[in-house]
Amino acid sequence: MEQAVATLTSSAGTLAPAAARPGLSPEEALWALEGLRTRAPEGGAVLYTGVVDLPAGGTVQWQYGRAASDVFEQDWAEQAVVLTALGHPVRLQILHAVLRGTATVAALVEALESGTSGQVYHHLKELTAAGWLTSGKRGVYEVPAARIVPLLAILVAAGTPG
Repeated sequence: MEQAVATLTSSAGTLAPAAARPGLSPEEALWALEGLRTRAPEGGAVLYTGVVDLPAGGTVQWQYGRAASDVFEQDWAEQAVVLTALGHPVRLQILHAVLRGTATVAALVEALESGTSGQVYHHLKELTAAGWLTSGKRGVYEVPAARIVPLLAILVAAGTPG
């Protein structure tokens, strides 16, 4: 176990600078990790945070963290609906388009070129039920501010080199 932790620690140290701005020391590149380490409860924690200038305008800031013990004790199956909604390429395209300012069904059908309005409505229903989209006005969709950074964090995590 200690060897696995040491391997992970050394791997994290070598991966982080590649994702950081050029010229930063390893300590500077891991500033968020160092901050979390000083504030985390015993047993560790998981944190994601972001400051995002949106393509369609506006800025979103978000931070969320949980004690690692809480995450391990949680029933992970409870997250299946939220994660399953992201498991279809058209749904990811819809979220991408909405974040870029395409907000109506007609505009989404045109932008996606991947089906009828009925098919797009089906995907919108799944995304809305899972909380990834809201519709304040009939036929106009948006990604709730509280979901933008979590969505981007999931996408970054999914693309993290293994």
